[in-house]
Amino acid sequence: MFKPLTTLPTLEYEYYGLMAATWDLLRGDTSNWPDRAYFRDLIRMCGDPALIVGSGTGRLLLDYLEFGLDVEGVDCSPEMLAVCDKKAHALGLEPTLYLQDFQRLALPRQYETIVVPSQNFQLLTNPSDALEAMRSFYRHLRPKGTLAITFMNHGADEPQNLIYNTEWDLIAEALQPDGTMVRRWSRSMFDNINQLEHTEDRYEILEAGEIVHLEDHERSPGARWYTPQQAKSLFEALGFQDIRVQQKFSFEFVESNDAWLFTVMGRRGS
Repeated sequence: MFKPLTTLPTLEYEYYGLMAATWDLLRGDTSNWPDRAYFRDLIRMCGDPALIVGSGTGRLLLDYLEFGLDVEGVDCSPEMLAVCDKKAHALGLEPTLYLQDFQRLALPRQYETIVVPSQNFQLLTNPSDALEAMRSFYRHLRPKGTLAITFMNHGADEPQNLIYNTEWDLIAEALQPDGTMVRRWSRSMFDNINQLEHTEDRYEILEAGEIVHLEDHERSPGARWYTPQQAKSLFEALGFQDIRVQQKFSFEFVESNDAWLFTVMGRRGS
C-alpha cells in the first residue's frame, strides 16, 4: 500500500531513518576509496590509540580494527552507530564506540592520532561550534599527538554567489535484501558568499516498481566549506604546530588556495 511522503521530525543528529539504514548499501563497494589506505598509513605513522570522529557505520573503523590498530569511534548518530555495532558483531569485532557531539567530546582517554574523515567536520555549520570542536580535539590529543581533517572547498571554481540545483538528481539505487528497491535523490543550493551548502535528500522504497515509502531529509544549512587558508587558520587558532595542508589523500603540499579537496594535519604541542 502506498504511504504518503514522510518528512521525519528534525532531530539533534542528521543521519537517521532511511539515510542511516541504507547508507552502506547505497555507497556500494568503498574498499578502493583512497582515504582508506591514507588514514590507515597515517595512524601507523603517527601512532595509536587513534580516534575516528564521525565514524558512522564503521567504514574505516572496522577495517582498521581488523588490521590490528587500536582505534575507537565517535559519532552523533545513534542509528549509524547501531549499524556499525551490528556489522562489527558479524565480523567478530568489539569496537569501542561513543555517542557524543564533536564539539562536546568527553572521552576517557587521549589519543596519539585523531582523524576526521569524509568532510565530517564541515557538518558543523556554526563557526562557534567548529571552534569548540577544534578545542575538543586538542584536549583529547596526547602531547605531540596529530589531528588530521579532510576538507572540501565547494566554491573553488564557481564565481556565482548562489548556485541552485532545483532538479532532483538520482544519486544511487540498489536492491535491498527483501527484494525492494531503494533510491536516493538529491538537490542542493550553494551559497558562495557564506560558504554554505543547503541540501535536500529524498529516499524512495519501491516494490514491484511502485513507490511504497518516501522520506525527505532537509538540511539547511547542511555543510560549511573552507578554503585551505581558512582551514589552516583553525589549526593555528588552537596553537597546533607543524601544520601541513596536503592535496587530497597524499602527502604533497597544496599550492593554491583554490584546492578543491585537501587534508590538514597539525601536531599538538608538548
